[in-house]
Amino acid sequence: MLTLTGCRVVTPAAVLDPGWLTIAGGLIRAVGRGRPPSGGRLVDLAGGWLLPGFVDLHMHGGGGAQITTDDPAEIRRAVAFHRRHGTTRTLASLVTDRLDRMVAAVTTIAALIDAGEPGIAGIHLEGPFLNPAKRGSHHQEFLLAPDPAALRRLLDAGRGHIRVVTLAPELPGGMDLLGQVVEAGAIAAVGHTEATYVQARDAFAGGARLATHLFNAMRQFHHREPGPAGAALADPAVTCEIINDGIHVHDDAVRIAVQAAGPDRIAFVTDATPAAGMTGGRYLLGPVPVVAEGGSVRLTDGTLAGSTLTMDAAVRHAVRVTGLPVIDVARSAATTPAALLGLADRTGSLAPGKAADVVVLDDDLRVREVLADGRPAHGLIPAPAD
Repeated sequence: MLTLTGCRVVTPAAVLDPGWLTIAGGLIRAVGRGRPPSGGRLVDLAGGWLLPGFVDLHMHGGGGAQITTDDPAEIRRAVAFHRRHGTTRTLASLVTDRLDRMVAAVTTIAALIDAGEPGIAGIHLEGPFLNPAKRGSHHQEFLLAPDPAALRRLLDAGRGHIRVVTLAPELPGGMDLLGQVVEAGAIAAVGHTEATYVQARDAFAGGARLATHLFNAMRQFHHREPGPAGAALADPAVTCEIINDGIHVHDDAVRIAVQAAGPDRIAFVTDATPAAGMTGGRYLLGPVPVVAEGGSVRLTDGTLAGSTLTMDAAVRHAVRVTGLPVIDVARSAATTPAALLGLADRTGSLAPGKAADVVVLDDDLRVREVLADGRPAHGLIPAPAD
């Protein structure tokens, strides 16, 4: 048994200060305020914060490695990089590529999940069924019109592990494809879209439950045509991704979105590329060359192309710059995305019986340690005995 104490423990209901958290067998056994229980190992953190392990719905790579590949070692490197920054569960997100290469990448990721690779909560297909007018960094040549046969190839390769499919519902056949995604048990997401408010509203009424990176790569919000962002924020059944790096979305727009939807419907995501954690320079995002400079990633024409964001940085920005309460930030970084994925009984909050997915932050909200199923990533806290 291990007890972490001398810190501020962020639970769904309160910040326990001073608080403590006890771990045994990879699970959270107890959480409390004040004097910790006796017995087992005691680690006094002498300040800082405990937050639930972050759950990222949208991650394309990091640490120089990317997800859209059939190289399992590269995929593991990307996942491990983000784990060190607090992401204990992530969707492995593919960008649009030639269909056979996407199938190969999906096959590889599904095999990793089947083999018990830690931290991969499923697969997110961001493409290829996107609107070319809002393609962002997605390779135009490899975008496909909604195609049931192509979707079936990808779903079959995923063997039940495809959790999210982003698509543009306004494309011919888009609503039918959306229905097939839902029927397959995956979450349909509206994104990279020119959908009107009515078209997006109909997509959500038809079963879509997620807006991919709200405000980005979609028809702009207008007071007479609220577009997909307005439809997503207005629908209580829809979760909205936000890339909270201070670049993709204005801080006041983030505040407005959180006020409109509440933290239970806002999920912070990274949309991270292989450039996350690296120096500036040129990288590949799937088949597309991108340039990282000044904290952003762009195409050569200046179009934003994913990010260099990590979840700990998104959390820090949300509290220190956006000014959101830390309890709400923990919800958007962990609880809300875990609930969307059906993992709320397993992870997403610091509560007894859940996996010991814990992020230890210092007083400045910088990562000191990350525990995934109770196992440390940085070595600050002793690893549990097997």
